[in-house]
Amino acid sequence: GLVVDGRTLNVIFQGGLEEKFLTLTKHCHSVLCCRSTPLQKSMVVKLIRRQLKVMTLSIGDGANDVSMIQAADIGIGISGQEGMQAVMASDFAITRFKHLKKLLLVHGHWCYARLAKMVIYFFYKNVSYVNLLFWYQFFCGFSGTTMIDYWQMIFFNLFFTSMPPLLFGVLDRDVSAETLLGLPELYKNGQ
Repeated sequence: GLVVDGRTLNVIFQGGLEEKFLTLTKHCHSVLCCRSTPLQKSMVVKLIRRQLKVMTLSIGDGANDVSMIQAADIGIGISGQEGMQAVMASDFAITRFKHLKKLLLVHGHWCYARLAKMVIYFFYKNVSYVNLLFWYQFFCGFSGTTMIDYWQMIFFNLFFTSMPPLLFGVLDRDVSAETLLGLPELYKNGQ
């Protein structure tokens, strides 16, 4: 890991040492910035996103972390003693830092699996519906008549578009939370 303070970040950004800083950070598993200004935090995140072209995650608990959270691809706010500004600016909110492991490994895995299944589901739902309309046009001689009544169309979309995401969101858990916490390498399977 690498720990960088605010004065060092000033030297890096004002001295044009961003490339050397990035070369050093490539060899680290994590980089922590301490005693830095909100602008410096967001500049580090933007530099990493722009130069390395990777996905960034920022975690903060106060108003001074808002710009960093907004600059990252994924922002996590920790609600605490410093107020709710970080939580309001974040994509996800947790109450304690210890909940980060469960958020990433369990809920991240479940969300990725659910989204992958729902993309496939909506693709095939639309293919079947368009296929039905396509073949009906041959039957009616391309006259443009409607095959499905307006109310049937509403119930079709209501049933096949709203119910499966709700059911998948509540019930679909391919692996238990305990297994995912015990075997963190399962998170890479979806990727």
